[in-house]
Order: sequence, then structure tokens, then C-alpha cells
Amino acid sequence: MSKVIVEQIEKFGLVKKAAKRTLFSRIGIIGCGKEGQNIARIAAFHGIEVVFVDLSDEKIQTAIEQIGKELNNRIESWGLTENEKKAILSRINGSVHYKGLRDCDFVIEAVRADEKTGERSIEVRKDIFKKIEAVVSPECIIATNATTVIITELSSELKYKERCISLHFFITSPEARIVEVVKGFYTSEEVYHRVTQFIKLVNRIVIPVQESAGLIGVRLFVVSLNEACKIFMEGVASLEDINKTTNIGFGHRFGIFHAADIIGLEKIIKWCENLFEEFGDDKYKPSPLLKRLVRAKQTGVSVGKGFFAYDEKDRRII
Repeated sequence: MSKVIVEQIEKFGLVKKAAKRTLFSRIGIIGCGKEGQNIARIAAFHGIEVVFVDLSDEKIQTAIEQIGKELNNRIESWGLTENEKKAILSRINGSVHYKGLRDCDFVIEAVRADEKTGERSIEVRKDIFKKIEAVVSPECIIATNATTVIITELSSELKYKERCISLHFFITSPEARIVEVVKGFYTSEEVYHRVTQFIKLVNRIVIPVQESAGLIGVRLFVVSLNEACKIFMEGVASLEDINKTTNIGFGHRFGIFHAADIIGLEKIIKWCENLFEEFGDDKYKPSPLLKRLVRAKQTGVSVGKGFFAYDEKDRRII
């Protein structure tokens, strides 16, 4: 008679105590503006739990509602189901306290420029990084989604500098399948490798970039937009026809002016100013047309008017 093999069943039990955490099972996002919402939606879609941290419950709730609206658009146009939407939203929660980040594997700072001053200084971001480090484990990766901030400077005062990294999700086209990734002076190879794993996990392609204000995307976009504004101001062509040229002629999904409205003209001016301060090149100075629109509070899709006008569902009014 063959010998009966007895194997303990405890190791197969589906209990929390025995369950092994997967890589990036929970991430934190500081700031629930457009950038934060985009990252949260992408992560939650791919099965990752997300916790927002912002100044008020009202801001967090508004952000979750905005994500819900975006998912509704995908139900109408992309084949997403109602059950999938519910599952995605169930993975997104919020907190007004940094301690809500305690169990996160990865925390991304995605704070937008202050609406009143238009600024979000390096010192403010440094303070955010310190508050994150005070509550997360030493293994938790800390990142910024900022494009004109140098991650080496941002992480220079932390205890565990090697866990800090910079990345950039594109918000102009939320389904853009690329993420720019920047290794700082202190960033370890292990952290860089883990972040590239995260990006692949959410079905994006890694674009490695050396430390440089503006990275690739912002520098190219700012110069192109300034030139488009110059062409319009010279009377060479209309806004609509310049936008069509970049949209149809060069394959840009929205066209240069529509894309600028999606990003937010006030944010683009800040990009321009930061790049001009960094490189001293006049090509980065914000166009007078950009300044005029921002002074008139016509900053883009978020307020219903920028270069173009938009309805309550953020669709262009032709």
C-alpha cells in the first residue's frame, strides 16, 4: 500500500495574516487635482488600491466624482461596464491625514500649483516629502509627478534619499501609454527597477530621462505652443486652422491649443517661467497671448473657456 503524504493546509488558508502582499498593492497620491485623478484612475483600473491625501474631504469627494464621470465616458465610448466602474471606484479612498499613507508601497506627490498665487515652491514640496517619510516604512518609494522640479534637490533633506524618484504621467491624453522616469543623484537601482515594474503593471512604456527641468514632453510642448501663439498673433492663420494643422497634419490627438486648454493655461505659464529661469532662453518665455488669457481668467477646460469654449461635459463648443 502506498504511503499517504500529509501536507499542512494552513499555508494555503486565505486569511489576512498568511496572505502575502503583492508588489504595489496600495499606493498613495498627494493632491487630487487632474494629475492625481489620472494616476488614481489608471492604478485602480489595474487592481491597485489608492488612497488620496488632500486638505479637505470635500476636495477628495469631488475628485472621486470626477473620476466617476470620466469612467462614465468610458462606458459610453470604450466598452467599460458598470460593474467594472464600481470595482475601480471601490479601490479609491481618501484621507485628510498623512497617516492614511502608512501601509502604502509607493507614494506620488501630484500637487497642482496654488490657484491663488500660481506657485508651488520647491520648499513646499520638500515639506510634503518630509511629511510622507514621517509615516511610511523605509521601503516605501516616494515620487513626484512634477516636471520642472529636480528630484535630487527635492529629496536632499530626507533620511532615505535613495527611495526618491521623479515620474511624469501625461494628462493631456490620459491614455498616452508612456511615463517619463527620472533617476535622481541618490536614487538606487532597486528603486528605479521597482518603479519601472509599476509602470509596466499599469500598461505604460518607460521613457528614461536624465535630470532636466521640463523633461522631454514639457520642453517640446511649451516651445510648440509659444510658436503657435506667435503664428496666430502675426495673422498667418486662425486659432482653429493652426489647431487643425497640429491635430490632423501632425497627428496630435487634440491639437496644440485644445491640448493647452486641457492642461490649464495657468499651469503652462508656470512651466514657461520655470524653464526660462533654468535655461535663460527666450523661447521659453510665455507668449503675451497666454498671459492675456490667464489675466482674463480664461484658463482652459476647467473654467469652460481658454483658447476655445467648452460645455459642462468638457467638450469643445464648435
